[in-house]
Amino acid sequence: MSCSPQALVLCCILGLAFPLSLQQSHINDGEDSETYQGIEPLGAPNRCEDEEGFDAATLDENGVMNFFKGDFVWKGGVNSAEYLNTSYPGITGPIYAAFRMPAMDAFEVNNKVFVITNGSDVWVLPAYITHEGMPTPFYKRFPGVPPKPDAAVECPAGECLSDSVLFFKGGDVYVYDLITGKVKQKRWTTIPKCTAALRWLERDYCFNKIMFHRFTPVRGEIRPTYALDARNYFIRCPGRGHGKEAKKNATIMSIMDRCSNRSFDAFISDDLDRIYAIRGDIYFSLHTYLDGWHAWPLRDAWKDLGGPINAAFYWDHKMYFIQGSQVYIYKADQSYTLIEGYPKPLQEELGIQDDNLDAAFSCPGSSLLYFIKGNKLRSVDLLNPMGTQSLKQTIPHTHIDAATCTSLGVFLFDGPVYYKYQDPAQLATATELPEPHSISKDFMKCVE
Repeated sequence: MSCSPQALVLCCILGLAFPLSLQQSHINDGEDSETYQGIEPLGAPNRCEDEEGFDAATLDENGVMNFFKGDFVWKGGVNSAEYLNTSYPGITGPIYAAFRMPAMDAFEVNNKVFVITNGSDVWVLPAYITHEGMPTPFYKRFPGVPPKPDAAVECPAGECLSDSVLFFKGGDVYVYDLITGKVKQKRWTTIPKCTAALRWLERDYCFNKIMFHRFTPVRGEIRPTYALDARNYFIRCPGRGHGKEAKKNATIMSIMDRCSNRSFDAFISDDLDRIYAIRGDIYFSLHTYLDGWHAWPLRDAWKDLGGPINAAFYWDHKMYFIQGSQVYIYKADQSYTLIEGYPKPLQEELGIQDDNLDAAFSCPGSSLLYFIKGNKLRSVDLLNPMGTQSLKQTIPHTHIDAATCTSLGVFLFDGPVYYKYQDPAQLATATELPEPHSISKDFMKCVE
């Protein structure tokens, strides 16, 4: 089956485009199924006691976190250290900086890990042996960037203006554009010196020894609740962790467990191939599933938005969230920005009089918005939302929780299962339910 660029990630998630395995990256999930035991090889520091933190950190090509310290590397949050030259033959520490190349880059080594040793040598992992001339001099690979950086982190297009790498040195940040080769120097006074940096699930972190801050890669702004101790979040240590009170509440934990088979309120995607599943006040990023999973608060991505929501859809570079009789509209860019004046009444914005819709969706290349309540389907043209709505059409579903439409078809979600239709016309004329499929297995990559 062929997939459009907008649906390619969903193709991969559903296993329709490539034979991807159900790689769970469970060591990045932030779940407490395993705990670090503190047993390290001879000469390796105990990461749960070392206040100096790491030399560098990055995700590898399989989505596993790598933490570098001297001649050692820790892979994941629970594993003991490995000798660096055993995991990556030919390389010795310390590692000055490490990052994973964004999906599109000028070096044609997509998703590969770059590590910088001796401050001036650049290696490509894991297949650096196949690359002639390794290591490459830093000044040739990243001209215009000072050698011996303190840290580095990737910044993909959509987050930055184009695929880039941020290099930290002292109080300065050098933004290297991978497409043009140009360098912009910035000075961020809001964050401390970064001794390591990491990007995980669309979030960027600056480590200062064992403490870390979350920052925005465009302006260098940090969250007011930071700094936090990495041993409570990225590194699993006995007696440490976060969210202990929430873990005592079975209801909260089932909401935050993507594999709990609880229903979802919405599924939504945008032109940058970002796909989200929303449940209550939290959301999951589906497009980053190879790097692990985490339940994030809605307000982290969409300011002022709280759950539960009734429906969500994407159209004309904007995300729409319907909540009762109100609609929130966010501009989809490097981040999601609430458009001034919203929320507004649903009837005023879209001409829809029904409150508490069950679901809504729009399809790529179409201005029609379809909305469902009970077993009735209607549509309105978003180019003229105050115009005449279509007549109600009866569908074979008495209730659904969410809906979305891509070039793969229309997906309706009901409890733990989903149903797929070729297009809205097939849904509107259906008299029987198609075969149900598991949301947990196909969308959330749970092992059943």
